[in-house]
Amino acid sequence: MKFPAAAAALIALTLPAYAQGDAAAGEATFKKCKSCHSITDAEGEKIVKGGKVGPNLYGVIGRAAGSVEDFKYSKSMSAAGEAGLVWDEALVAEYSHDPNAFLAAQLDDPKAKSKMTFKLKNGGEDVAAYLATFPAPE
Repeated sequence: MKFPAAAAALIALTLPAYAQGDAAAGEATFKKCKSCHSITDAEGEKIVKGGKVGPNLYGVIGRAAGSVEDFKYSKSMSAAGEAGLVWDEALVAEYSHDPNAFLAAQLDDPKAKSKMTFKLKNGGEDVAAYLATFPAPE
């Protein structure tokens, strides 16, 4: 009986990390985000009208950090993308909770800064699940 439990644990550790969020709840929570962010598809159709202070979040899951064309990211965010950071649901959820702490940990640099000053105390997993419903074009 020990073998199946150990095998299941090993498999779980090798799978990519995903946030366990609720996309419907994330849509409601995203209202807090749209003062700075929009969700606009590749054809320019605004799915969620929002501000332009932050980058467009359409296709963010699976996208390299700091890679939206024509958006001026912080040096730290650009460095994280250059170092290979690619957003998944778990990383988006973690980032939304405390952007500066996230980048400091990712870059092993306590001075790392994000332009995003807002901290989403609750619901980051839900917002990440909601954003995952807008896949990047292939």
